[in-house]
Amino acid sequence: MHQLFRLVLGQKDLSRAGDLFSLDDSEIEDSLTEALEQIKIISSSSDYQTNNNDQAVVEICITRITTAIRETESIEKHAKALVGLWDSCLEHNLRPSGKDEDTPHAKIASDIMSCILQNYNRLPVMVLAIPIAVKFLHRGNKELCRNMSNYLSLAAITNADLLADHTEVIVKSILQGNAMLLRVLPAVYEKQPQPINRHLIELLALMSQLEQPEQSHLLQLLHVAAKRKQLEYTCFAPGASPELEDTQIETRGWLEGRSRKGFWNVPMCLHSED
Repeated sequence: MHQLFRLVLGQKDLSRAGDLFSLDDSEIEDSLTEALEQIKIISSSSDYQTNNNDQAVVEICITRITTAIRETESIEKHAKALVGLWDSCLEHNLRPSGKDEDTPHAKIASDIMSCILQNYNRLPVMVLAIPIAVKFLHRGNKELCRNMSNYLSLAAITNADLLADHTEVIVKSILQGNAMLLRVLPAVYEKQPQPINRHLIELLALMSQLEQPEQSHLLQLLHVAAKRKQLEYTCFAPGASPELEDTQIETRGWLEGRSRKGFWNVPMCLHSED
């Protein structure tokens, strides 16, 4: 590891941390994996969440490391260590404290996220990252979840196979209010239709609550499901609870309105078949 990284991380020397930015990216590139592993040790210590000095050192070092990774295009070389640090954040509290202030480990996760997931077109990186990324969807941090959903939507363009393994988690996140992930479902449906079919009526019940872009993604999903003959147009969820029946009637009315305007051209009573 470069001697300056060794000094800053070994002694947690905040006064020298800024000097890392005076070094050329190429000068420190070989040290980045080892530096990430040292950061993981520091951030996993029992007093990290209350140690402002250590948090500041880690924040500066992560910024320097992610900048060097981008500039040297060495993400694949350091992905294992970077994702390992990211994964370690899941072992700690990520829920915002008062005034929506992120916890120390939520800050680390957020700082690392873009460096990893902006490389959604690099398969070796996504193989490591996606199984970890989906875990952040249910950790009680809305901002982290929102940003993660944006990146997962991009990842679905070229990595539908990898995301399909986590379809159930994605659907549950949508049903809990994360409508942004609806754009992922048409891509993963072709690979993993069963988890979506099981929840299709519940997804339809969201229709009237959605903004127009999310409505379009849900309609696209219905189109894909219809093409695969997973929908039988005879009824709209028999035996549903009164509350769900009311929502289904409202949703059916919305779909029929779209049909009259030429946006939707199939019978409006939908029944999901597993």
